[in-house]
Amino acid sequence: MQKGHIGITTENIFPIIKKYLYSDHEIFLRELVSNAVDATQKLKTLSAVGEFKGELGDLTVRVILDEKKKKITISDRGIGMTAEEIEKYINQIAFSGANEFLEKYKKDANSIIGHFGLGFYSSFMVSKKVEIETLSHKDGATAVKWSCDGSPEYSIEEIKKEDRGTSIILYLDDDNKNFADKNEISKLLKKYCRFLPVEIGFGKKTEWKVGKEVELEQDNIINETNPLWTRKPADLKDEDYSKFYRDLYPMTDEPLFNIHLNVDYPFNLTGVLYFPKLKNNIEIQKNKIQLYCNQVYVTDSVEGIVPEFLTLLHGVLDSPDIPLNVSRSYLQSDGNVKKISSHITKKVSDRLEDIFKKDRKAFEEKWDDLKLFIQYGMLTDEKFEERARKFALLKNIDAKYFTYDEYKDIISANQTDKDKQIVYLYSTDIEKQHAYIEAAKAKGYDVLILDGQLDTHIINHLEQKVEKSRFVRVDSDTVEKLIPKDDKSESKLSLAQKQDLTSVFSSMVPKTSKMNFIVEFESMGAANVPVMITQNEFMRRMKDMSSMQGGMMSFYGEMPDSYNLIVNDEHPLVERIISETEKEVGDQVQTLRGKLSSLENKQSELKKSHEGKKDEDIPQNEKEELEDLSKKIGELNTKKEEVLKNAGQNNKLVSQLIDLALLSNNMLSGEALTKFVKRSIELI
Repeated sequence: MQKGHIGITTENIFPIIKKYLYSDHEIFLRELVSNAVDATQKLKTLSAVGEFKGELGDLTVRVILDEKKKKITISDRGIGMTAEEIEKYINQIAFSGANEFLEKYKKDANSIIGHFGLGFYSSFMVSKKVEIETLSHKDGATAVKWSCDGSPEYSIEEIKKEDRGTSIILYLDDDNKNFADKNEISKLLKKYCRFLPVEIGFGKKTEWKVGKEVELEQDNIINETNPLWTRKPADLKDEDYSKFYRDLYPMTDEPLFNIHLNVDYPFNLTGVLYFPKLKNNIEIQKNKIQLYCNQVYVTDSVEGIVPEFLTLLHGVLDSPDIPLNVSRSYLQSDGNVKKISSHITKKVSDRLEDIFKKDRKAFEEKWDDLKLFIQYGMLTDEKFEERARKFALLKNIDAKYFTYDEYKDIISANQTDKDKQIVYLYSTDIEKQHAYIEAAKAKGYDVLILDGQLDTHIINHLEQKVEKSRFVRVDSDTVEKLIPKDDKSESKLSLAQKQDLTSVFSSMVPKTSKMNFIVEFESMGAANVPVMITQNEFMRRMKDMSSMQGGMMSFYGEMPDSYNLIVNDEHPLVERIISETEKEVGDQVQTLRGKLSSLENKQSELKKSHEGKKDEDIPQNEKEELEDLSKKIGELNTKKEEVLKNAGQNNKLVSQLIDLALLSNNMLSGEALTKFVKRSIELI
């Protein structure tokens, strides 16, 4: 038996492996099985070129678990190793600058493994002892056994071994006994090894017989050696893609369609990406794209490696140009990864454009499911946004679809305002905003339906991208003001009448901390509604965005919803309220207004006499007189306000018109709705 020290220029390699690779300790199985697969493929290559003359035979890589002894064996029939090769590849880890490198990367598990070529040494993350039993494929080779207990000391001795290849035997330490579990190993093999190009056997197949599980003679092969993305698209059918998707993501809806990637220049990339049906509540389901390197699983955390919007896709990417054992931060800065990322974006947009051009009807049918993905891409990736303008769609309330350019051409003639801006009218809820939509349609306007979670952001984005355009929700103003033309309709009421009616209607609007109502007057014609409610476009949009973004935008979310209560002063019912109010409290109001006018005139004259004077030059008695006047004016205004509010509260028609406006906006419920119904019966 030969004993020796592992040749490394630092003595802390094993503590580093134990400590700094601990968080990723499950990758030991990937590393060891991948090494076994590599050894097997090398033998196949040597056989193909005539350098190995023997029979290949069964090349299955086997993972054997002894649960009682807490022992795992990974065995292959590949090229094997001689004692000299063990010395070269296992015992000599030293290289120039090892100490500096270890110090620099000791906090980054994958970087250490990748740069050191320490795949085999990941076994010490979980083991108190590791053995290698190996026989080289070379003629006349002697089988040897290497053993190490996690210190720099090792032993190597000759053994009897009939079969070529290598077995790695792990004796699990006390901290990692969880890996001595069949289900745990099965789970890891499925995660890391399910698509390796050499068959991996773990135990035997089983079946149920007479109420119990019976082991069969047949090996339980856990992987698919020729996965779908490695095959030619011409050899595949739609059902093949569907089956592969169901295997990857059981219990999910069928995808909309897929993209089969097969690139060999300027880098190698294969894969299949699927467009899932996205729910309309931005379920950004990251960790759905699986990244492979030559069929070896790398990660499913691809954000930062592919553009953010592509993390909404499902599927597989495989590239030998993506380093297998490096950190995500390294991947994000790697030149090849950036090129691959850019290429995938182009392929995705090309595929979408191709489907749109070849079968627009089918594309439109899928639009509602695709919309969230495409919008997300347009908002987060400028290059994709440029390409997407060719196939991104707008949908109107009649369920007709238009590209941006098509829609602009359709509405520009009738929906351009006095400032030469094209106004895109939209609804977020056809049922709730029905009355406003009908009013817009009566004007010959077209209305879009924008009810998606990202639509507010897309609106802002398009307003910045498309010159002389703006988006306006149909319920944000009266139909005459949605697209203001040169002809402006002014209210026929006097200023005094507006002030009085404001008090009358304000008396009956809902009083809550979450809503604020501003009474306004417009002449909308006798045939229009008597009272309507609108909501300011800017404030509502800011509140919508704050609900998604938070942060600085949360300021808007804290503010109450602001509504305009528009009173149509040309409607007969409003004219009736004006008449009834004047009849009931007109004399009182006029008397109070007369007194107010007299006091306000005195106040104005007194203030005028003080113009140009310094405060110390104004007589004290005049200052006191001004204070007295201000107090009396305030008291009279309060009294006038109370008189008018009492008149409003006593007038059931005022309450009825306000409640009708609230009802048409789905803003009437609970006790207020009960009172409305009762009042309606009384009025009838």
